[in-house]
Formats: sequence, structure tokens, C-alpha cells
Amino acid sequence: MKFKKIGFEEEFDLAEYVKKYLKLNSEYKTKIYLGTDSQNKKFTTNYATTLVFHIGNTGCHVIYTKEKGPKIPVDQYFNRLWGEVERSVKVAQYLKHNGISIDHIGLDFNSDPKRKSHQLVKAALGYVEGLGFTGKVKPDILPAIKAADDLAR
Repeated sequence: MKFKKIGFEEEFDLAEYVKKYLKLNSEYKTKIYLGTDSQNKKFTTNYATTLVFHIGNTGCHVIYTKEKGPKIPVDQYFNRLWGEVERSVKVAQYLKHNGISIDHIGLDFNSDPKRKSHQLVKAALGYVEGLGFTGKVKPDILPAIKAADDLAR
């Protein structure tokens, strides 16, 4: 699984990078957040998946992968959102298989019933948590979702 650092074009193996990064920063309490966001453009749907390392009180470090595909029509909104869940789960499972645990998967859904994405909250959290991960939704602070949103645009 290939990821990049912001501002660099070189791709690297995700598991290798995370293990090295955690070892280099072992003196800090590091939390790892994962999330995916998507944006429809004129002819494409862009997905960005981010892994955010929150390093003690020193700040955050973000790595990411992006994917571009055919545009998912507006009337298939829930399919596009579920694609975000699937991409995050795929990365979480890959990391888990490589002995790396994450603190949570941020899901770009809202717990507010007035929001359209609320309709997927129970299904998405059930899926994520059924696989042994912690899922979080808005209004919780979701640093990986914010980073993914910026990169998907």
C-alpha cells in the first residue's frame, strides 16, 4: 500500500513508513488517526485517505493516498460515502495485519439527524467497530477527515 508525504511526490510503503516514524518518535505519546473524504469534480470523484500522527504536544504529521475515478452521480451520494468507509477500513486492516494499531477511524458522517449523512452513521460505525476498530463521527474532532477534505479538493 503506497502513501505520500504532503509536498512530496515520492511514494513509500505505508507499513514500513509508520513503523519507522513511530520508532523515531518513540519518546512521544503518538496517536494515529485515519480517515477518508471524497469530493465530486466535473468528471471525477476524488478520494483522499489520510493517516495523521498526533505527536505529544508537538503537532501532527500527515501522510496520504489519493484516488481518482469516474464521477459518482449526486443521486448515488450514499455509495460515494460508503466508498470512504471502505477505503478507510482497507487501510486500517492493512495496518493491523502489519502489527500497527490506530486510535480511531474518522468517518465524515454527522450524528445530527438533520444532516443527510446521518442515515449512514449506525451502519458505518457498526461495520468499523465490528471489525475491531474505533469509529468516530462529527461533531467529534476528526483530524484525519479535515486533512482528507483538504486533499480531496
